[in-house]
Amino acid sequence: MRGIFASPDTVARARRHTVSDLLHRSAQRYPGKTAVVDGDRRFTFAEFNQVVTRFAGTLHARGLAKGDRVALIARNSWEFGALAFGAARIGVVLVPINFMLNADEIAFILEHSGANALIVDDEFLAVAEGAVAATGPDLKVAAIMGRGGAAPGLGWESVAEWEAGEVYAVPDVAVADDDPVRIMYTSGTESRPKGVLLSSRALISQYVSCAIDGGMSHDDVEVHALPMYHCAQMDCFFSVDLYLGATSIILRGPDPTQILETIQRERVTKLFCPPTVWISLLGHPRFDEYDLSSLSKGYYGAAPMPAEVLRELNTRLPQVRLWNFYGQTEMSPIATILAPEDQLTHAGGAGRPALNVETRIVDDTGQALPPGEVGEIVHRSPHLTLGYYNDPAKTAESFAGGWFHSGDLGVIDEDGYLTVVDRKKDMIKTGGENVASREVEEALYLLDGVAEVAVFGVSHPYWIEAVTAVIVPKSGVTLTEDDLKAHARDRLAGYKQPKYVVVTDALPKNPSGKILKRQLRERYEHLSKEMSK
Repeated sequence: MRGIFASPDTVARARRHTVSDLLHRSAQRYPGKTAVVDGDRRFTFAEFNQVVTRFAGTLHARGLAKGDRVALIARNSWEFGALAFGAARIGVVLVPINFMLNADEIAFILEHSGANALIVDDEFLAVAEGAVAATGPDLKVAAIMGRGGAAPGLGWESVAEWEAGEVYAVPDVAVADDDPVRIMYTSGTESRPKGVLLSSRALISQYVSCAIDGGMSHDDVEVHALPMYHCAQMDCFFSVDLYLGATSIILRGPDPTQILETIQRERVTKLFCPPTVWISLLGHPRFDEYDLSSLSKGYYGAAPMPAEVLRELNTRLPQVRLWNFYGQTEMSPIATILAPEDQLTHAGGAGRPALNVETRIVDDTGQALPPGEVGEIVHRSPHLTLGYYNDPAKTAESFAGGWFHSGDLGVIDEDGYLTVVDRKKDMIKTGGENVASREVEEALYLLDGVAEVAVFGVSHPYWIEAVTAVIVPKSGVTLTEDDLKAHARDRLAGYKQPKYVVVTDALPKNPSGKILKRQLRERYEHLSKEMSK
């Protein structure tokens, strides 16, 4: 054997384990099994892998190459999943964009990410064109998909033609496990979102944690109703199902009637919803009329599940085991999991670190704190982001000391269970969406007559947290709740707009002048109760 050597490239290719490889391998294991159901479309694993290959070939034929970025603004659909895996197959980075953002917010993401391809649902064509007009990106691909029957606009081609049209060869691109495959934009304390770089290694490590600690298997039949532009639905559930060989039922959105009908019709076994959607399901007037006996696994995240809702779920769906997934986009996104047996004994808790995660609590100097003491939650894990796109300073800050600093405050008990007690970054999680308080504050400061603003979340029976703004007008200026809400409507996506607005004379502050939001939250915690009377 002397003198015979394998080249590093051939060894790397044989050992490759990327996101796109997962689907290809599932198609070999389960070629005839149903992989994806979307309305009247049903794909076996072999068929879905084939359409992913067609999309990858089309993107390559349009001039996209490894490292290019394709932005996607769309509701849930089989095309969304196929484009995500198709882009990964040729090393193109997917940039999913929240379809509730306005043109200015989308324009920032297009410009910051350097996207040179844009694919949109037909219903978002107008806002997408507004964003493109504001930034003028050099797009190699501009394509439209959807079910509204709208014809492609000027310069836009139809994704529907990619499935039925010419078949293009797919190059065997050298994609390494730690090459970026996604840029996920997430809001923090900054007024602008950050681009979180995720690799195949991070995502697949997270898929394994979800599958093992989340009790998932190839026998699952799952409804995907929450937005796939989120890591939660896309990477805790849809992608894991494709990895394991489970069946995915895709819905456009979390309509309670449609979810319940789908569970009954498709004999669904598995469902993820944030607490707000579980509450909507339980409140459905015909909930008890549906046959939900097939449902055996339930998942929630984005916010703690109220204890009274947990008890109601146990009573009305006694066969369903529940898991709470806690994390953030930078963790791809899972960090800790609260198991079914701990739901009531640790209600409101975030559980213990997932399989591939190490979590601890530290003080302001980065030193580990003992059980029972509150500090910042930090993690070590292959789930973690490669860093923030084009932001080395923020990356260095977040990874200080060789741990990822979550920005959340928490406490771990003697048994290793985590409870999140506050958000160091003042993040508001409303209806499953992240809202940066500073972004809302800066938008409200643009209104003439506003002297000071504090934005925070208060408890709400449906939204879990409601965006709340307390305003101090400038001397001699009169501002009303209607003035402020109208101003917010013009500048913020709907879910970021304050549900409650309070006009007051002064904000509580400490001696150094910092606004005491904890006091404000306590002072105005009653708002949702008063408004519901």
